[in-house]
Amino acid sequence: MAVTAAASVAGTAFAATPATAASAAAAAVSIEYGASYYKGTASWSNRSVSVDASFKATGCRRVYARAFAGSTSLDFKSSSTWCNRSGPADFALAANVVGGSDNIWVYMTDENQKYLKGQTCYRAGYCIDGLH
Repeated sequence: MAVTAAASVAGTAFAATPATAASAAAAAVSIEYGASYYKGTASWSNRSVSVDASFKATGCRRVYARAFAGSTSLDFKSSSTWCNRSGPADFALAANVVGGSDNIWVYMTDENQKYLKGQTCYRAGYCIDGLH
């Protein structure tokens, strides 16, 4: 009986490890251009990425998010053009491939779609300035 109980407990410990490893990764997004900003969190799931952030547009600005698996684009979303306003601007990106997305671009443009500033964020939990 003791051997059966020990094996049962050991099996439970090993079974819990993959569930922990599969938990969602997250990275802090922070784009500032003059008085405009887009700040929040990018969170990865198995086959999706969500970006939950606050957007403040001084003048007219627009934000974009694009999910990738390596260099393959998976999904692309944008806000409308915002002029002198602020509020939540969240994105839900599909990453419906085996392994899901490993990186995203998040960036801001002016009202004429001119790139202003952006970040590349990685499932590993960090963002770097620029689109890579």
